[in-house]
Amino acid sequence: MTEDFYDEILNVSTCGDQNGFNKIYHYHRYEATPYSALETLFETYKLRSSDHCVDFGCGKGRLNFYINHLFNSTVIGVEMNKLFYHDAIENLNSFNKKSKDKIHFHCCLAEEYDITPFDNRFYFFNPFSDQIFITVVNNILRSYEEKNREIDLVLYYPSEDYIYFLENNTVFELISEIRLPELYNTNNQERFLIYRI
Repeated sequence: MTEDFYDEILNVSTCGDQNGFNKIYHYHRYEATPYSALETLFETYKLRSSDHCVDFGCGKGRLNFYINHLFNSTVIGVEMNKLFYHDAIENLNSFNKKSKDKIHFHCCLAEEYDITPFDNRFYFFNPFSDQIFITVVNNILRSYEEKNREIDLVLYYPSEDYIYFLENNTVFELISEIRLPELYNTNNQERFLIYRI
């Protein structure tokens, strides 16, 4: 299936090249997770309708709409780029599902997002430097201290710095590695790592 296939089903527009990139050292270039990778992830990693997923660096909202479509979960997109944020809002307005009230977007820096006691699944496609990642994970851990709950971090194309920090400086434990068929053999970054507390 092409990248356009799911966009057509969901009645959104998440394909295309990045424009208006913010040249800020700590934030990486936006790239949507391929739908084929999301299919592989969610073949084994299941969500519940009661889950609250936060996508840091959500761009135009691809993951948000896909998760809501599959699982009817609440999904929060955090995006610093105002152009992408407006694209995500336009996509929300055209999204072809009735549960739009379970999809939210915030235009802010990831480290400024106020984690709620309901947020329990966090998605990272290597959106920023390890310094920002550490700050965000520490925000998540503070939220966990305030309200104990099962929390998962889902990392796509994980950086070695992210992995080192999680495994040596946090209580998160690796519970699953999901490799992308065919792609992983030529690039060992083509995988998802899921950490849980």
